[in-house]
Amino acid sequence: MQSDKRGTENKPNRLIHDKSPYLQQHAYNPVDWFPWGDEAFQEARRKDKPIFVSIGYATCHWCHVMAHESFEDEEVARLLNESFVAVKVDREERPDIDQIYMTVCQSLTGRGGWPLSIFMTPEGKPFFAGTYFPKTSRMGVLGFTDILQRIAGLWQSDRNRVLQAGEEITNALRPGAGSPAGEVQPDSTALQKAYGQFTQSFDQKWGGFGAAPKFPTPHHFTFLLRWHKRNGDSRALQMVEKTLDEMRRGGIFDQIGLGFHRYSVDEKWLVPHFEKMLYDQALLSMAYTEAHQATGNEDFARVAREIFTYVLRDMTAPEGGFYSAEDADIEGREGLFYVWTPDEVKKHLGREPGEIFCRFYDITREGNFEDGHSIPHVSAAPSVFAQQEGISPPELENLLEQARLRLFEAREKRTHPLKDDKILTSWNGLMIAALAKGYTALGDISYRDAALRAADFVLKTLITPDGRLMRRYRHGEVAYPAYLDDHAFLVWGLLELYEATFDVSYLEEALALNRAMTDLFQDEAGGGFYFTGKGNEELIARSKEIYDGAIPSGNSVAALNLLRLGRMTGNVDLEKKAEELIKSFSAQVDAYPMGYTQFLTALDFMLGPCREIVIAGDPSHEATRTMVSTVHRAFLPNTVVLLSHEGKDRQRLLDLSPFLAPLHPINHQPTAYVCEQYACKAPVTEAAELKAALQ
Repeated sequence: MQSDKRGTENKPNRLIHDKSPYLQQHAYNPVDWFPWGDEAFQEARRKDKPIFVSIGYATCHWCHVMAHESFEDEEVARLLNESFVAVKVDREERPDIDQIYMTVCQSLTGRGGWPLSIFMTPEGKPFFAGTYFPKTSRMGVLGFTDILQRIAGLWQSDRNRVLQAGEEITNALRPGAGSPAGEVQPDSTALQKAYGQFTQSFDQKWGGFGAAPKFPTPHHFTFLLRWHKRNGDSRALQMVEKTLDEMRRGGIFDQIGLGFHRYSVDEKWLVPHFEKMLYDQALLSMAYTEAHQATGNEDFARVAREIFTYVLRDMTAPEGGFYSAEDADIEGREGLFYVWTPDEVKKHLGREPGEIFCRFYDITREGNFEDGHSIPHVSAAPSVFAQQEGISPPELENLLEQARLRLFEAREKRTHPLKDDKILTSWNGLMIAALAKGYTALGDISYRDAALRAADFVLKTLITPDGRLMRRYRHGEVAYPAYLDDHAFLVWGLLELYEATFDVSYLEEALALNRAMTDLFQDEAGGGFYFTGKGNEELIARSKEIYDGAIPSGNSVAALNLLRLGRMTGNVDLEKKAEELIKSFSAQVDAYPMGYTQFLTALDFMLGPCREIVIAGDPSHEATRTMVSTVHRAFLPNTVVLLSHEGKDRQRLLDLSPFLAPLHPINHQPTAYVCEQYACKAPVTEAAELKAALQ
């Protein structure tokens, strides 16, 4: 990992002992930072000072800007150290803290983002919030030094007013015992309404939804694929295909090193915010994989493979887990690592190949970015471009790929952006799910093996001896009890891994983690799951999340997990829990269903038709593998798949799924049992018959 050396002439503060890459970036600030914890709050009470909390993450551009302007500045440090206790929080390690105080910021200011800046009492009750503040006032934005001086003055001269504000804001975060589960009976109306919202906001020219900035939000695509599957609506499929194509052509995709950047600041997908997040790679690779399954389009399969190439090359730890992110900035300039000039390209490729490469990827002397630099993006369809250049499409493809590899080698010699090398359970769960799905759909065994290594690492390293799942691993240290999304996303990954390998141990682990999740997080009165577990008394409130933003909510993923586990095991109670969860949030979702597309995916499964496929046969036999492949390669979203054979693990599987007991091969031939909406079709013993039954 590239370290941040700025400010190292100072003595280290308390953050030097923390493993968080974000906190390490601030370990040499002149600010007397505390990590979040009892020591900071005791210090605030002892010195009778308010607390300033700065929340961000290691690859956040505006966090870097505020750090350079303010937290590395001696004047700001003096103001903070004299009048406040300053606390740094890594939002990716402590999303529970971030969620609560982000809610405060959005309520008070109407917007949110990072860095998140919160002022609170020594009891943790917030009274003032914002995001990035410049050091001094400019363009109508109050400066950070002015804010510090005013709040310090209020704390001394009008303490009661500050305390009253803190009480009122905190009380607003504490709704009491919670409302009972919703009475809205969920049906397909929400699915239809969301589809209508997508059609109204779809950008016909560039793909995507709404105006700039444009975010990928992959669960929009997986929902629309299910809507197309449900009713054959070609418009839903067209929106998915158009957007996935345009994103792959655009600068949001790293045309040299592969993988996707965070989002596009423009409508054309050209200029990205250059940071790369593990969760984007996981969710987007799943969207492209499912699009390939649904359409048979090999271009979508190629993009999924490209994402996996990036992750396995650059984001995989030696231990097997996956790193979190790569920064957008080098030396304070965003995107410098990723952009090119024509002279640079021709220097490495030679004149003629370099000119072809520049024309194809729109790398010009004027540039499409800052200071005459260009962000590579596909300027024309390869077949059209090949015709214009007078070369064959295969010749063009080979030229471009060889050129890309040479430019990648050259780019590797540049100063690299910081890599946030912490391993988060939740994001690893998503990547495990993606790689397992990639293996089933594309057949590349390296994806399966990477998913297995990551899952085994998490299960071995991030579960304590007493069975408690943990949030983060870095440099040998495991920290923080896991949150709802850690449990739900890891269960998701394990379910995909079971269906990819049919190793019963992953189904056992998924069920055990799901039970632990229910015990720790369930809101028995109000329905759904809290984000934080029982016994977490350090925070002023417990939140419940359902909005499916950049990452799906834990509740949305948990709902689908419960439904799948219920069908895999025949346990109706699990399906009932899912129905109760979906019911409890349905009224909220119905107000704006487009914002809850992972939730709608669970609702789509619950409404059915859904299907159970059991293949009874020896997995070492070719005929059984052919049957399995027939299922794996198809787009079967509301389906669970199990493999039953007479091996050593059969009894373990029957203990989990007793309904499999009577399902055996017929006449010693692998046999597929397909059941749909609680009715079973006649068993089949040929892959062709199975394919016909699935259609």
